[in-house]
Amino acid sequence: MKETVVVQNVFKRYKMYQSPKERILDILLPGGYGEDFYALRGVSFTAYQGDVIGLVGMNGSGKSTLSNIIGGVIPPTSGTVERAGQTAVIAISSGLNNQLTGRENIELKCLMLGFKRREIREMEEEIIDFADVGSFIDQPVKKYSSGMKSRLGFAISVTVDPDILVIDEALSVGDQVFAQKSKNKMFEFKDRGKTIFFVSHSMGQIKEFCDQALWLQYGEIREYGPVQEVIPAYERFLKQYREMSHEEQRRFREEVLQKQSGPAVVHPLRTRESG
Repeated sequence: MKETVVVQNVFKRYKMYQSPKERILDILLPGGYGEDFYALRGVSFTAYQGDVIGLVGMNGSGKSTLSNIIGGVIPPTSGTVERAGQTAVIAISSGLNNQLTGRENIELKCLMLGFKRREIREMEEEIIDFADVGSFIDQPVKKYSSGMKSRLGFAISVTVDPDILVIDEALSVGDQVFAQKSKNKMFEFKDRGKTIFFVSHSMGQIKEFCDQALWLQYGEIREYGPVQEVIPAYERFLKQYREMSHEEQRRFREEVLQKQSGPAVVHPLRTRESG
């Protein structure tokens, strides 16, 4: 199998400030200022051509951070990400410019991806038809509902035919008709050997669509492997967490937050074979 995404020892560190003054001190002082927060710590794995990988984990575990790093939206603090081919990211906001119309956003995003205006004109009607936003296509995106934004962003991304697709909760909004149309397109992409990362809190969607699952636990990989192995383990964890008292849940969150603010631990490259 061809490797399409290789993530090796990726860390993402943010600074936590209590006030604007601390942000200024962080810029001015040689050693910096403010508390470190590691959204990702030593994340390593390999994805292959045709993989459909569900990213799961509790809120704050780093799923969106990892998906944005895979998609090239934000850089890692350290570590490397190698991609074989063009990558597209679909999130609910989809990176659209709220001041521009839907049609203008199509042109802007496609130009940024390197398409010529003639190519964009050829794709435009297909994108508009898939997005199904009607006359709103010539209205500013700030007038769109979240579902309409998601549909337009999805339509642009799938029509430009990326090799790697990162979908972050984009199917959690919109109607069932569009959701089914989107899933049909993703299954088509899978059959064509594309790599898809799918972020969702819906275990039903993960089980239906994904063949692999990557479970993030507060910035680190807890498990990575077949859906039928990882998701049951994740669901058992969720059940145990929900059965905790409020005090036990609070202590658990405090422990992991303390871990994420401390020195990071380097892990070797993770693959499905090495576990």
